[in-house]
Order: sequence, then C-alpha cells, then structure tokens
Amino acid sequence: MKKYIIFLLMAQLTWAQEPTKRIEFEAPESYPEGVTFDKASNVFYVSSARLGTVGKVTKEGKYSELYADKTLKSTYGLKVHPDGKRLFVCAGDANYSKFSTPDTKKKMARLLIIDLKSGKKLNDIDLAGLIPGEHFPNDLAFDKEGSAYITDSYADALYKVDSKGTPSVFSKNELLKTAGVGPNGIVFHPGGFLLVANNGTGALLKLPIANPGAGVKVKMEQFFPGADGMLLNDDTTLTLVQNGGVNKIFKITSSDNWTTAQAAESTSVEDRFAFPSTAAISGNETWIMNANFSELAEGNNVPSKKFSLQQAVFKPVKK
Repeated sequence: MKKYIIFLLMAQLTWAQEPTKRIEFEAPESYPEGVTFDKASNVFYVSSARLGTVGKVTKEGKYSELYADKTLKSTYGLKVHPDGKRLFVCAGDANYSKFSTPDTKKKMARLLIIDLKSGKKLNDIDLAGLIPGEHFPNDLAFDKEGSAYITDSYADALYKVDSKGTPSVFSKNELLKTAGVGPNGIVFHPGGFLLVANNGTGALLKLPIANPGAGVKVKMEQFFPGADGMLLNDDTTLTLVQNGGVNKIFKITSSDNWTTAQAAESTSVEDRFAFPSTAAISGNETWIMNANFSELAEGNNVPSKKFSLQQAVFKPVKK
C-alpha cells in the first residue's frame, strides 16, 4: 500500500512538472521571433530572426513559407492589419541574421506589407532614414484608424506609418531610452494611448496618441527586464512576455486606466518556455513563440530544425 501511495505521489509530481501543450513545427534555422494569429484562415504567421522569411503554421504543426526576399536579413514582430487582408512585418538586421552584412547590421529598418491572399509584397517602407544611428525595428500595433506604430529598440523611438503608408517619427520620449534594447512590445488601448514595454528598464510606459511627449511610467511594484511581446486582452488586462532568464508570461491588470497596474497571474517555471518572445491569441487560448535565442547567443554550431508555439496557462500570482 505504501509503495502504491509513493507511486501516486511521484506520478502526480511528474504530471505537475510537464510543460504545457505545444504546436511543434519544422522550419530549419529560422528561429521565429514574432507570431500573430489570423482568424480568417485559422493559421499562425511567424517571422525569422535568422533567415528573414515570413512563415505560416497550421494548428497541426505544418509550416510553409509565405514570403521570402533576398534583401531581408531578419524579421521580427508582425501583425495582421485590422482589415484582415494584409500582414505588417518589422524587418531589420539587429543581431542573429545568417545573411548580415556591414551595410545592414544595426542599420536596416523596414516595414513590409504583405497581401495575405497572394503572399506578395504590397509595400516596403524605409524607416531607417527617419532617425540617424542604429536601428532595431521590433514590434508594432495598430490604432483605430489603421495606422501602425513601430518600436525601434536601438533608436529608442516609435515610428508611425499612417493609412497612406507615410512614415514619421511618433515619439522620442526620454522614457524610451535605455542601454541596449529599449522599447519592445507595444499595444494600442482604445482609450487613446499606447502601452510600451521598455526591455532594458523593465518599465511599462503609457504614451497618449494625441501627445506622446506627455508619456508616463505605469506605476507598478514589479519591473520586467527582458519584457518582449505584449497583447491587450481587454481594456483592463494585458499579457506580457518576459525572457532574459525569467522566461514567464504575465497577465497584468489595471483598474484606473493604466495609471497603476499589477501582475495578477503568471505561468509556472515548470512550463519551461525556451526564450519566449511574443504571444498570439486564438479563441480562448494564448500561444507563445519559443524563439530559442539562447542557442544563437551561445554560438550553437548546429541550428535547430524544429521550433514550437506553447500554450500559456496562467495561475494567480502569490502576494
């Protein structure tokens, strides 16, 4: 009887430490960083920090290439436009590209617009000329009018590309500045402001669309260094992906229009996310891209062939 009880306890412990479910797909050497879900076609679109491609992943784990361009080095954050017809993709050459050159390394900053039906490029907008210095176009969000806002993590800036495709500098707010990687994940709040994660400082920033210079830090007891992609679940709830060794996903809530906020839920350490980078929502499920960048940082000579999207299961944060 005692042996049976011990066996049950061990089985329960093993089960409790099992990672959450994954959608595994084969995309050799791609190292996807960005992910977004397309409800219309029921597929995920993923970027590639190493190859600069844009791929499509079914829920069954079948990967296919949507778009490739020999001039691209790395692709990062990507989002389906609110019109449901176009995919917007951040393209640069910040760190891990297999095809990096001195002419493009930390210099390239482009916004690609791809037609989802044909897979053809509709527009290729240069952002690098807007601000001198180094560039890392990292993530993007759309406002009510369909304009795109793009974070540049090396220029410590936000760009705006309006519905006509015209680019401009939206903000160089002092709060965006940091050593290393700066503004990263970004979402638009229907209240008329952007929420931006500063990767280096771990702060969450609130920037009014009408007056981005008047941005403030969201008051929180906890900071999130290594903050990456974000999703706005509803007006009071935000999903934030944190890597940098923490490798957890948080749900952050606010009851005062994002003047203050607190971490309400998080994933478990036992879920073993592998350098999580960005998130996408499919129905009631939240899926996280395991970017596996630690392999590239460690100089792994045998790049991975398989990658995964992993479901985030949240539990209340202990106070």
